[in-house]
Amino acid sequence: MNEEIRNKIIELLLSTGRQGMKELLVHMEDKGFFTAPCSGQYHLAKIGGLAEHSLNVYKTACEVHFGLNLPIDSDSTDSLRIVTLIHDLGKMGHHNKPNYVPCILKSGKPSAKPFETNKELLYVPHEIESLAIASRFIELTEEEEFAILHHNGMYGDLKYQLTGKETPLQMLLHFADMWASRVIEKEDK
Repeated sequence: MNEEIRNKIIELLLSTGRQGMKELLVHMEDKGFFTAPCSGQYHLAKIGGLAEHSLNVYKTACEVHFGLNLPIDSDSTDSLRIVTLIHDLGKMGHHNKPNYVPCILKSGKPSAKPFETNKELLYVPHEIESLAIASRFIELTEEEEFAILHHNGMYGDLKYQLTGKETPLQMLLHFADMWASRVIEKEDK
């Protein structure tokens, strides 16, 4: 685990002042958010990859937000911090089971694919799990919920419900997530 990334995420989320954030951060720590991989074999498929990805998404979203000269107020800044840093909470796992487990071949040797989705979990899209986890601890705005639920845009399971209903926060999160995973983290494949 990268302590610098962990500490930065904690600092940014606490700075929102959102009630229940301390409890959410304890849960994230307990359930492995800061040590979980971000994917099975693609971007940041390594210990601590999920936290690193989340911080990359936050930094990218800030650059785009400020680059477009969008209004800066505490509410929009807090929402940006929250959605970018917790949009993939569901990837840490749920029901006391990790989302990703080491991928071991039948021979007992590690696979070229470092992780695989945990076969002990029933399939629930990580966007939905992210909302379920966050909502146990903090109250999200309608726009924050929408952005997290649809952060995969037309690549997600809910693409048909999104078409034509995009919001600025959802589009910003989607772009930052795609840019981070497809450009910034490409070398970490």
